[in-house]
Amino acid sequence: MRGWWREMSGLVLPAACEGCGEPRTGLCARCAGALAGGAAGGVRVRPVPEPPGLPVVRAAVPYEGAVRALLIAHKERGALGLAGAFGGALAGVVEAAGAGAGAGAGAGAGRPLLLVPVPSSRRSVRARGHDPMRRVALAAAARLRRAGRPARVVPVLRQRRAVADQAGLGARGRRANLAGALEVVPGGGRLLAAGRVVLVDDLMTTGATLAEAARALGAVHPPFTSGAAGRPGGDSAQHEFEQRVAAVIASSPASFEINRNSP
Repeated sequence: MRGWWREMSGLVLPAACEGCGEPRTGLCARCAGALAGGAAGGVRVRPVPEPPGLPVVRAAVPYEGAVRALLIAHKERGALGLAGAFGGALAGVVEAAGAGAGAGAGAGAGRPLLLVPVPSSRRSVRARGHDPMRRVALAAAARLRRAGRPARVVPVLRQRRAVADQAGLGARGRRANLAGALEVVPGGGRLLAAGRVVLVDDLMTTGATLAEAARALGAVHPPFTSGAAGRPGGDSAQHEFEQRVAAVIASSPASFEINRNSP
C-alpha cells in the first residue's frame, strides 16, 4: 500500500530527486549519471574477507553518495519509479556476467539469460509494500529483451527459515545467520536448466547473501550442463562448465579498489 500511495502522490505533489533532493524531479540528471557512470558491463568485485562459495560477482557502481541514497529510497521508502533506472544499470552487468559464465568461446550463445533474484523475506515484502529486487530484475530483463538479448526472471529462491536482521553483524556473523537459510522451490531445477543463470541483487557488502544463494542453487543446479548430449552424433558424456555468476547494482567501494585491474 505504501508503494502505491507514493506512486499516486508523485503525480500530484512536487517531487524531489531521491539522490540529492533537487526539486521537481524524482531522479535528476546528475544522480542518474552517477548510477549509469560505471564501466560498461560493470567490473568484478570481491569483498574482504571473501566468503566460501561466493560466485564471480560483477557490480555496476560503488555503493556511496547518490547511489546509496537512491537504493535506500527504492528499497525502504517505496520510490518505485527508480526501478527502471536500476534495471538499466543492472542489465549491462547481467549480460557481461552471463557472457563469462560458460567455458570456451561462444559458450551458451543464444541461450536466454535467467535472472534469479535474491529473495526478500515475506515479512520484509509486507512491511515495504513491494519486492524491490524482483521489481528491478523484471526491469533489467525487459531492457535486455529490447536490446535483442533473450532474458527472463526466474524467481526460484525462497527463504526456508527465518533469519535475524543483518544490521550490525560482521562478515562472520552474517555467514552464520544465513547458513542454510535459502532453498530452491520444487521444480525450480528444471527451470534453471533452460538458460544461463545469473544471480541478481541490489547490493553486495560482505558477500554472505550471494554465497548462500549460490549454495542453494548448486543443490539442484550443478555447474555442469549438457554439451553435445542429445544432438545427432553427440557424445552423451560431453558437458560444459557453467561458472556460478552474480550481478549487482552496487558494491562497497573497497571491493572496487581491490579489483581495479580486473576485467
